[in-house]
Amino acid sequence: MSYSIEVSDLTVYYKNFKALDQLNFKLSPGKVHGILGRNGAGKTTLLMYLASFHKAKHGTIVIDGEDPFENERIIQGTSFIYEKDNTYHYDKIDKIIKSIHYFRPHFDEAYARDLAKRFKIPMKKSVDQLSRGQSSALQITIGLASRTPLTIFDEAYLGMDAPARELFYKEILLEQERYPRTILFSTHLVSEMEYLFDEVLIIDNGKVLLQETNEQLLEKGHSITGPKENVEAFTKTLKVIHEEMLGRTKSVMVYGHLPEQEQRKAVELGLEIGTLSINNLFIHLTREGEEA
Repeated sequence: MSYSIEVSDLTVYYKNFKALDQLNFKLSPGKVHGILGRNGAGKTTLLMYLASFHKAKHGTIVIDGEDPFENERIIQGTSFIYEKDNTYHYDKIDKIIKSIHYFRPHFDEAYARDLAKRFKIPMKKSVDQLSRGQSSALQITIGLASRTPLTIFDEAYLGMDAPARELFYKEILLEQERYPRTILFSTHLVSEMEYLFDEVLIIDNGKVLLQETNEQLLEKGHSITGPKENVEAFTKTLKVIHEEMLGRTKSVMVYGHLPEQEQRKAVELGLEIGTLSINNLFIHLTREGEEA
């Protein structure tokens, strides 16, 4: 089971500051969505509204066909996972894992204990005695094992080392095969995680900058490299998001569809065409707004 999400004209103010500015988007159910944005872009604010922490005052949020705020069914089916949750600060890990099913009807205790063992979380310690990495791993364990139709991970894995994060990524893929759900990721580790995303939503300065499937986004990012004059002539009508010079050789990154006819033209001009990662696109598309 998984939830669909539809956001219409969502605007959020903090006093005189507009944190979110008329957001409009739909998120498909049963997919992994990367929610990307620079610090202060509005990602966490958006995720907190989607998790029903606040009621939308300007605009609407519809999750699985209903208003999620104070909606018992939707709230019970939503997990909001972040790096450190003080809800269980002084409880022993064993007690926490035993009690989660009271709040999450799909919680798999056996799976949670297996994850805790693989993440090397000490079951007899209380949460306040855990290291930062162990605390993050506990949050991840709860998020995965709860198997809620909507699972939100807001930078929940920052305290984990590389092997632990790799284990987490593998489990995400396995869990989506076993129990498909709607997963939202807010992350700064885009280069590590981009292969997990089915769809990408980039928030910039409180607005939706773009929303694409992983495949669509990768098809729109190109690097063009070659003699300076030829590169500049070829890209003069394209959206250039980054450029570099090395002697007489110029390399630029462009964003947008590049038809096969145009690609053949580039080859005739002695230019090399490469593809860009989602991380490259994210960095330079959001940087463009900053430099403007």
